[in-house]
Amino acid sequence: MKAKEIFDTYKEYIMPTYTKTPLIFVKGKGSRLWDIHNKQYLDFFPGWGVGSLGHCYPKVMSAVRDQVSKLIFIPNNYYHPAQARLAKELNFWAFPAKVFFCNSGAEANEAAIKFCRKYGNGRYEIITFENSFHGRTLATLAATGQKKYQAGFAPLPEGFKIVKFNDLEAVKDALTEKTVAIMLELIQGEGGINIAQKDFVSGLRKLCDEKNLLLIFDEVQTGIGRTGKMFCYQNYGIIPDIMTLAKALGGGLPIGVMLVKKQIADILGPGMHASTFGGSPLVCRAALAVLRSIQKEKMLANVLKMGEYLGEQLKTLKSKYSVIKEVRGLGLMWGVELNIAGKEIVEGCIKEGLLINCTHETVLRLMPALNITKKEINKAIKILDNVLKQIR
Repeated sequence: MKAKEIFDTYKEYIMPTYTKTPLIFVKGKGSRLWDIHNKQYLDFFPGWGVGSLGHCYPKVMSAVRDQVSKLIFIPNNYYHPAQARLAKELNFWAFPAKVFFCNSGAEANEAAIKFCRKYGNGRYEIITFENSFHGRTLATLAATGQKKYQAGFAPLPEGFKIVKFNDLEAVKDALTEKTVAIMLELIQGEGGINIAQKDFVSGLRKLCDEKNLLLIFDEVQTGIGRTGKMFCYQNYGIIPDIMTLAKALGGGLPIGVMLVKKQIADILGPGMHASTFGGSPLVCRAALAVLRSIQKEKMLANVLKMGEYLGEQLKTLKSKYSVIKEVRGLGLMWGVELNIAGKEIVEGCIKEGLLINCTHETVLRLMPALNITKKEINKAIKILDNVLKQIR
C-alpha cells in the first residue's frame, strides 16, 4: 500500500481514538526506526516504554520464533512451563508474591482494584493522586487523577478519592472507615514525570501498616529496569502489597501482571477474576527473554550510567534555553518541563529524525531503550539542541 492509501484507509475504517502523527513505520532495529520512505529515526520514546530493549531485540525474537513453532496459546485452566518460569522469575526479582497474568497495564490495575474490594470485605475506597494515570477502563479511569481523560464518561465508578501528590497530610485527611488501599505511580509518567519523595513513600507504607490498608504501586511505566533498578520501588527501601506491571515486560508483545504478597494472595479464588489471553506461552517466553537479557547484558548498570549522562546533557540544554523551566527524572525516564507548549518542539524533532513525546502539554518526555549508547544520546541531544535554537 502507498502512503496515501494507508492514510485514507485509516480514516475510513479505523476509529479515531488516537492523535495521529503522519508517520508510517515499516521496520525497526534497536533504537532505530525506518518509515515507508526509508527515512531513519532515532527512537527516544519507544511505545511509552514498551520497547525497553529497543525494536526487535534478537534474544526476544529468537524466543518468540521458537515458541510460535511449538504452542502459541493454551487457556488458563491448563498449565504450561513458560508461565510457571515467568512467575518464579518475577518473584526472584521482586518480593514473595503470587502472580495474576493479563494483557495490559489497565487490566493489571483493574485486577488490583478488584482484589482490594475483595480484601476489604466492605471497605472499598482507594486513595489515588492528582496527575496520576492508571488506565482507560472505567474503574482505572475513575482512579486516574486527570479530569481531561474522564470527560464524557460519567458516571464513573465510585470509590476513589484523589488527593495531592507528595502530601501525606492530604492522604491522612482523606481516610475514612471505608478506605482499603492507596494506589500510586512512584514516577507519574503521563502526569509530567513527577517523582514521589522518599519520605512521602515511607510515610505511606507506615500509614498502610497502621490502618490495615493495601499499598499498591503502579509500575506499568517504571518497572522492568527503567529507573536503574528492576522495579522503581527498590529505590525507596520499602515493599508494596501489590505491584502492577505491563509495557516493557513483553518486549513488544502485550502483557500485564499483578503481583500480590503471598500471605494475602489467595483471597482471589477460582472464578473471581480471569483473562483469556493472559500469560500465554508466547508472551511468557518473550518476557523471560526480556528479564534474562537485562541480567546477562548488565543493562541496569547501563541505565544508571547513561541515565546520569542523559540528565546532565538535558540540564546543559536548560542552562542554554530560557524555554526550559525544569529538568527532572530518574534512570532513563526524563521530563523536560517547558514554559511553552511542547508540540512545536516534538514536531521539529520528528523532522530532524528524533522521536520524543510531550505529555501534560508542556513536558517533553524521553524514555530511550535501556541499552541506549552514549553516541545515540549525543545524537538526540544535538537534534533537540538544534530544534530549541530555532524557537528560542
